[in-house]
Amino acid sequence: MRTFFPSESCKETQLNAFNPQSWLQVERGKLSKLSSQPSSSSIESLIKVPEPPILPFFKPADYVEVLAQIHEELESCPSQERSSLYLLQFQVFRGLGELKLMRRSLRAAWQKASTLHEKLVFGAWMKYEKQGEELISDLLGTCGKCAQEFGPVDVASQLPLDVNVNSHVSVLMYGNQVLRNVSFRIGDEKIFCDRKKISGLSAPFNAMLNGCFTESLCEEIDLSENNISPSGMRAVKEFSMKGSLGEVPTNLLLEILVFANKFCCERLKDACDRKLASLVSAREDAVELIEYALEENTPILAASCLQVFLRDLPDCLNDDRVVEIFIQTSRQQISIMVGPASFSLYCLLSEVAINLDPQAYKTVCFLERLIEFAETDRQRLMAFHQLGCVRLFRKEYEEAKHLFEASLNAGHIYSVSALARIGYIKGHNLWAYEKLSSVISTVTPLGWMHQERSLYCEGDKCWEDLEKATELDPTLTYPYMYRAASLMRTQNVQAALAEINRILGFKLALECLELRFCLYLALEDYQSALCDVQAILTLSPDYRMFEGRAAASQLRTLVHEHVDYWTAADCWLQLYDRWSSVDDIGSLSVIYQMLESDAAKGVLYFRQSLLLLRLNCPEAAMRSLQLARQFASSEHERLVYEGWILYDTGHCEEGLQKAEESIKIKRSFEAFFLKAYALADSSQDPSCSSTVVSLLEDALKCPSDRLRKGQALNNLGSVYVDCGKLDLAADCYINALNIRHTRAHQGLARVHFLRNDKAAAYEEMTKVIEKAQNSASAYEKRSEYCNREFTKADLEMVTQLDPLRVYPYKYRAAVLMDSHKEKEAIAELSRAIAFKADLHLLHLRAAFRENVGDVLGALRDCRAALSVDPNHQEMLELHSRVNSHEP
Repeated sequence: MRTFFPSESCKETQLNAFNPQSWLQVERGKLSKLSSQPSSSSIESLIKVPEPPILPFFKPADYVEVLAQIHEELESCPSQERSSLYLLQFQVFRGLGELKLMRRSLRAAWQKASTLHEKLVFGAWMKYEKQGEELISDLLGTCGKCAQEFGPVDVASQLPLDVNVNSHVSVLMYGNQVLRNVSFRIGDEKIFCDRKKISGLSAPFNAMLNGCFTESLCEEIDLSENNISPSGMRAVKEFSMKGSLGEVPTNLLLEILVFANKFCCERLKDACDRKLASLVSAREDAVELIEYALEENTPILAASCLQVFLRDLPDCLNDDRVVEIFIQTSRQQISIMVGPASFSLYCLLSEVAINLDPQAYKTVCFLERLIEFAETDRQRLMAFHQLGCVRLFRKEYEEAKHLFEASLNAGHIYSVSALARIGYIKGHNLWAYEKLSSVISTVTPLGWMHQERSLYCEGDKCWEDLEKATELDPTLTYPYMYRAASLMRTQNVQAALAEINRILGFKLALECLELRFCLYLALEDYQSALCDVQAILTLSPDYRMFEGRAAASQLRTLVHEHVDYWTAADCWLQLYDRWSSVDDIGSLSVIYQMLESDAAKGVLYFRQSLLLLRLNCPEAAMRSLQLARQFASSEHERLVYEGWILYDTGHCEEGLQKAEESIKIKRSFEAFFLKAYALADSSQDPSCSSTVVSLLEDALKCPSDRLRKGQALNNLGSVYVDCGKLDLAADCYINALNIRHTRAHQGLARVHFLRNDKAAAYEEMTKVIEKAQNSASAYEKRSEYCNREFTKADLEMVTQLDPLRVYPYKYRAAVLMDSHKEKEAIAELSRAIAFKADLHLLHLRAAFRENVGDVLGALRDCRAALSVDPNHQEMLELHSRVNSHEP
């Protein structure tokens, strides 16, 4: 769910706390010097930190337990229950912020769908999640690969006719005459029909024409009062003779459908259903026909209309007619439209509605229906919590309170944070504090619990809770922001910047960049402030700052007036400096500034995408790559960017194909580099190394800037190392370092290590640490080249700089295990697992637990790990072994 839920309790008091114009709309050079004589009120207005939002997500107290339960149920459940379990798995991963795993779970729900309706819902959900990725499908098409994975489904073929109509062949005599024909009068017209054929349409017709009714003795029957026109009846006659409907206009089909339903003509009704379904191609068709589909119980037409609505998300939820259909339709009619997938449908609709407008009435209605269709406690607790969040956002506090209580009673402990927040809003601070304290004392505490409790106390208690929150979950942004703001208010400027830089070193959060922007403004460091706002705009071009009251682009324009002008040459010099010091945020900012000039934008957007990937911002990186393609200055350049788009989305062979097409047009650095990269990644044959070397050498012969040549030399060195050609590798790394490619120190360190010179390797990595702004990876690599004590110190530094890096936890746990400190080893892994769903950590903890005889704990970790990666071979083997020991 993409929507950010702002804090309710802080929103009112901060609404007018800061006017962003006040410090900028003055002449340059005439600003008050906050840095020399800071005004507490001025600084206060700049560094307001909103309270952490109550997120509308499923956040179980022990996600490992829940993932393990899901995996266990998937192993034994009936096929029709699998999609619901994968949807639950999706919700768990969403609460953990694991976007790739979320998508994989959705895909599994779609693949394991046991009904057409589930296929429609999850296919539409995947299509919705892939908004903006249409270009990838188009590019795959140009490579001869069909990518319409989530294209429209042929509903009629998926719902076969299930009608068993017995043919009644009774022959009636009238006097000595056989009554073969019957005529139906409609108004002034007669339609002559074969009595036997009409009788075969349904049991009611058979009883009427061949039974004990008066009509069985009549040659003419008046049907004028049955809402069928002469044209409609002629079509019915035609169907009775041929078993199919010809070219019949829509209005007549609807008339026949109603008639067929009234007289229980199942085959005729099915024919109308299929014919009408084939006519649904746009929203207008679906809106017009869905009412008939639901009233006349025609599942094929209803599913076809549903498919059109879902494939038109999110736009169709801006159409009141469509919204009313989903809100007002009865439970029985919903069953006609979506079969057993009602809960999944309203999960999707609720998510889309929240993303469009969490305060809208339709959002409330969809969530109320979600509760209505929930069948299990897990489904109910999620629905209660989500609707509670929306009610809270709408300031409907009593309604929200009841919903959160229901969610909590169903087992969702995270809802206690919302209950505490409502108590706080109502002035019951002590109650809120005690509510959180009770939870912390009864379950294994999590970071969010201490973070939430910190809101309801002051002074040392608040700081203690925030420190504990960071210890338990270092990915939470609020504690860093609160501490930075507090330090700034006490004029401890360097400590404030150091605090916010701690999290920006491993998590590029927009709200943290915004706060640092404010800190720099308070210091009148406008160059640094400009850097941060330009990084923000690179990540999110439409971002609004100060709780949505000011566009970041506007603030950037105002700040820009207070910094020196950079020429194109200045920008390139700045970019080289930042690139060589591994200042990725600074590099992003310089590129943003360069894009304002008339420089070749395709190349700049491509550089931008590389930085964004390095900063773990894949969506923004893909947006930049698409812009690079859009602004490519030539055909061969465009093909290279298309190749990278395909490569970065997992289509390696197609990326390779684009590189080859580009080389045929013109031999260029980027085309050869892409081909080398894609070939090295796609080929399992060790002999391809020589081809990769040749391609990188070809790349280096082509014109390019030093930034990219340094990368190519570094990659060439890595290939040489893998081939055992250490002298050639060292030459590559030294040449890369001569053009300030700092990361080449790491490669050169590896060469020294392979030559059994650990001291030189250690020294080489120390140079990276001295040069690079973000050196967590350098400390981690250096730890391999020293004794155990220094290794331990380096890995502790890694965890401080980037707590998301997995290796230090594994190393420390392994050392503890070797020292027979099994509990401490497992605790070290558990420390990271609490906030990071990592396969390798779970795998190692499962192995440790198996080693100490904790079979159930090991089995739980195995199952949770297989939820993260169901096909991991070592994990499957461990799971099989542990499972065989289960009592």
